[in-house]
Amino acid sequence: MRWEVFLEQVRERGEYGGRREAERAARTVLALLGAHLVGQVRAELAARLPETFAVILLNPLQAAEPLSPERFVRATAAWIEGATEQTAAWDVGAVLSGAADAAGDDLTRRVLLQLPPGYDLLFGRAELLQAA
Repeated sequence: MRWEVFLEQVRERGEYGGRREAERAARTVLALLGAHLVGQVRAELAARLPETFAVILLNPLQAAEPLSPERFVRATAAWIEGATEQTAAWDVGAVLSGAADAAGDDLTRRVLLQLPPGYDLLFGRAELLQAA
């Protein structure tokens, strides 16, 4: 997926005024997500994202433990200046739903299997794990 296309999806979903806000959200969320994925799944997801974001996903922040979806949102809020948990939840949903679109259902299902329960809602894909 091209950088402009991915970023425009995030911008539209997040209802951001400009690309700068969308890019900030994408960089933060994908860095946090990368800390929770391993192996082939992380590499495959990175291959479907624009190169700039793939590098961020492949060189993640270090996580001491898997974060629940709620803690993931709080961590996002902590990394984005001026964010609240409510705005961070919006940021997370905008970025992860775009990543799920880029990944497709099969890869998104495998991503979700590496994450604690509840991330399917953050990706906007609750139906994927219910169908499995």
